Amino acid sequence: MIAPWAQEELETIALGDERLDTRAVTLLSALGNQPNLSIPAACKGHGEMKAAYRFFDNDKVTFAKVLEPHLACTRQRMAEQEVVLLVQDTTEIDVTRPEQEVKGSGELDGCRRGFLLHEMQAFTPEGTPLGTAWATIVNRTEGVSHAATSAKQRQRKQTPIEEKESLRWLEGLQAARAVAQQLPEVCCVCVADSEADIYEVFAEPRGASPVQWLIRACQDRALDGVQGAHLRDQVLATPVLYEVELKIRGRQAKTAAEDRARRQNRVTRQTTVEVRAQTLTLRPPHRPDRNLPPVTVNVVLVREANPPPGEPPVEWLLVTTLPIETLAQVRTVVEYYCIRWGIEVLFRTLKSGCRIEERRFEDVERILPCLGIYLIVAWRTLFVCHLGRACPDLDCEVIFEPAEWKAVWVAVHQEEPPPEAPELSEMVHLIASLGGYIERPQSEPGAQTLWIGMQRMYDLAWGWETFGPDTKIGKG
Repeated sequence: MIAPWAQEELETIALGDERLDTRAVTLLSALGNQPNLSIPAACKGHGEMKAAYRFFDNDKVTFAKVLEPHLACTRQRMAEQEVVLLVQDTTEIDVTRPEQEVKGSGELDGCRRGFLLHEMQAFTPEGTPLGTAWATIVNRTEGVSHAATSAKQRQRKQTPIEEKESLRWLEGLQAARAVAQQLPEVCCVCVADSEADIYEVFAEPRGASPVQWLIRACQDRALDGVQGAHLRDQVLATPVLYEVELKIRGRQAKTAAEDRARRQNRVTRQTTVEVRAQTLTLRPPHRPDRNLPPVTVNVVLVREANPPPGEPPVEWLLVTTLPIETLAQVRTVVEYYCIRWGIEVLFRTLKSGCRIEERRFEDVERILPCLGIYLIVAWRTLFVCHLGRACPDLDCEVIFEPAEWKAVWVAVHQEEPPPEAPELSEMVHLIASLGGYIERPQSEPGAQTLWIGMQRMYDLAWGWETFGPDTKIGKG
């Protein structure tokens, strides 16, 4: 049973061979139905398993070609929105194999092997993912510098942006602009975390550019024309515009030696933050190969007013081209940045739900098209999760096939399905309950319970279609 959504998402795929195109749809459906299983288990049969591995081993099947039809579908979904947030971020794909090194894999930190996925996911302002808008792979096949930190910093200052890995953030902004030019009726906002705090990104020519950007700063940059003045202190000296209560997510430091405040251990807590905003002009840093211009930016500072004893205050220093002339506009900047967390959930779904790092390929060139397939699967899981929140009253058959919702209804309620399809929100909750979700007041299912529940749903739907909808409840 080929999932209709998989057919729609890969409708325009062109791998140079109709058999490969058909196999791509079959694989997306099979792996999407059972993302947590191994490829042999998801394919259900020796012949299908061999066909899957031959597909990923074919030179015509690449990461870019697998994603191409999904990118086109993403643009179609974007075209239906007034505002779209293009969130870019990088994650490691660790393919370290103690028993055998994956051929073609680059170096991560330490002795780990793998590559970097730099992804730009489109979101609505409410947080519903619309799909991948652009993605690229960084594979450090020439290794990582093991020089002292001071030596690496000196080298970095002398190296042009075009020769650095950080070029991916500039390319991401340029890709966002290209997408925005295709969708002139849509306000596109490129959003990024502190890794994108690169002056060349800020200095990228704007002109009549249809794309805005919003970046969390990590450097306290010097201001132009004001001796000794810096970004953070200048904004901190302005009046508080408003206060808001937020839930701060906890986190675990990756290493015991972590000394950066924004990466250290933190407990989850409710807190009050103060919000300030100001327009400032940044002084350009020195570059040996070019002269960069001063850049005028809008800055929004979100800072915890009274952090717990012994803990640094939570602080976001947001640099943007979005307007901040009114209180509503400042609130919009903060709300847009909050959506950035969605790409972290996407990466978690890709690794924990789709288990991309555990796929047993011997060559990185075979892993990459598989990664493309699972990126689509991860998006689909989050899309269903968020659409149930954003559009709870939709008929669930907008997303789910009759066999899917009816089988889930019978499994959960132990009674015949109703004559009319339930609302989407109710269906999402039923599916999540199959994955361990427990109903609580004012709570919504998360991605993990949903991806587990959807796997069970596909099995139940297969049984429903195989044995017939007329099977009576309670019979063996």
